[in-house]
Amino acid sequence: MSAARLARSLAAPAPGWTTSADVIVVGSGVAGLTAALELRTKVSHVLLVTKDALSSGSTVWAQGGIAAALDPDDSPAAHLADTLTAGGGVCDRAAVEVLVTEGPARVRELVARGAVFDLDDGGGIALTREGGHRADRIAHAGGDATGAEISRALVAQIEAVRHDPGIEVLENALVLDVLTSDPAAPGGPRACGVTLHVRGAGTRDGVGRALARAVVLATGGIGQVFRASTNPAAATGDGMAAALRAGADLGDLEFVQFHPTVLWRGAGAKGQLTLVSEAVRGEGALLLDTHGTRFMPAVHPMAELAPRDVVAHAIVRRTAQTGSDHVLLDARHLGADFLRRRFPTITANLLAQGVDITEEPVPVAPAQHYHSGGVVTDVLGRSTLDGLYAVGEVACTGVHGANRLASNSLLEGLVFAHRAAHDIIARIIAGELPATSPVPRPGPSALVPAAARTRVQALASEGSGPIRTEDGLAQELAGLASVRTDAHAAEARAATGVAAQPQVAEWETTNVHQVATALALAARARTESRGGHFRADAPGTDPAWERRVVVRLEDDGEVRVVR
Repeated sequence: MSAARLARSLAAPAPGWTTSADVIVVGSGVAGLTAALELRTKVSHVLLVTKDALSSGSTVWAQGGIAAALDPDDSPAAHLADTLTAGGGVCDRAAVEVLVTEGPARVRELVARGAVFDLDDGGGIALTREGGHRADRIAHAGGDATGAEISRALVAQIEAVRHDPGIEVLENALVLDVLTSDPAAPGGPRACGVTLHVRGAGTRDGVGRALARAVVLATGGIGQVFRASTNPAAATGDGMAAALRAGADLGDLEFVQFHPTVLWRGAGAKGQLTLVSEAVRGEGALLLDTHGTRFMPAVHPMAELAPRDVVAHAIVRRTAQTGSDHVLLDARHLGADFLRRRFPTITANLLAQGVDITEEPVPVAPAQHYHSGGVVTDVLGRSTLDGLYAVGEVACTGVHGANRLASNSLLEGLVFAHRAAHDIIARIIAGELPATSPVPRPGPSALVPAAARTRVQALASEGSGPIRTEDGLAQELAGLASVRTDAHAAEARAATGVAAQPQVAEWETTNVHQVATALALAARARTESRGGHFRADAPGTDPAWERRVVVRLEDDGEVRVVR
């Protein structure tokens, strides 16, 4: 078994204030907002915590749409089959059945909450097709602004009840750690709140703690673990790292989705890059190499609409063959008027980068986009730590398996946030989630200097990027192990001359470091290639690996692959 050592808490000042709620929801994307809206109708007090403004969740950036079997000629069974195919044999079938069966009702609830989807000529929701789908089942809004419209509708619902005594919204708040109760108590440790740092004016400025009967993590993905990503800057793996430190299991970490068509801006590009949605290929755009040759029909029967990992790996191979570092996405034949109407956001974003999709092929290359792994949960959103729930991208429900099917992410957030909220409601009513008191977790705390983030990202991008090897992963883990994680300690300052204080940039960088370490351990353990995990030294798919790899941080600070 592979192993490394990580701290079980972040270095932070002692909390200067305390508040409490029945349930704390962390995150304001589709999953967090849905959970909060469902909970507020049935529990006395919900605290919704978001890292930035309420409307800044990752959902805003989702372009393509939301997948659901809404067409009478489609079916949940067909959606199930496509999801299982994309998942590469490691999906949790029961979770996928929940997703596709309950999905249509959740989408209709979105409409009832004010989300306005694009309509067809008959007045019904217009549906299109994306990679891996064998039916038109992608609902979209504003052409290519689906996430923004869903976020707008849900935020409006929260704003309408913001002054309701049953719900409290805390913006500009970074959750540091999940608080846990005495592990020696009957039933073992439970999640019983969070520590958090609030920026801005007010009595809840600085570090405080919020106590609750249950905590719902809806903190999004891990994009900033890598140098290049489509994720916003706030996607630093905070919820996943906090869950790991609290003792919850993480699963499927090695399955990182690298979106095949992200605007190529040169080898030195970093941060959040411009995504060119799968929906553009769904409407008929073609992939060409830099010689102008189309290559996907020879790779997969679905050509440009093959699952994302297939397309991304094909691009990597083609660039190697042509000696280039990008390929071209050609949509000119679709017509300028159609492209501007169907993809107004993408067209405008590309124009802002100096590329006119209506008149020229777009240079694209794969970049980190979505993480199929996360906090292991059951179909009710329960993690392996009692009282801690996870929904949305931070969760590992088993729906995505080795590779997420296009546009299943928004649907997963909706479906499982709804389920988690109603499970918490039922358990509170039944007295199964009593209030408990937190106790400190033993061992040293961690703080990685913000200046180390570039190095951590470089290590992760080289070791755990689209193409992995044993040597590359071993070098990544060795490099990560050499990063100072005690930057707050006097002896570290004496040894390095670098003084780091507990603050947002350092906390985020510590989370990035811990997630990168856990991910590399999982990727090194899986000695095969499957979905979003490609090992150049083990390119075949091994049936013995049709199982989940789980990573856990033990009480002694050792983080290891447990199966």
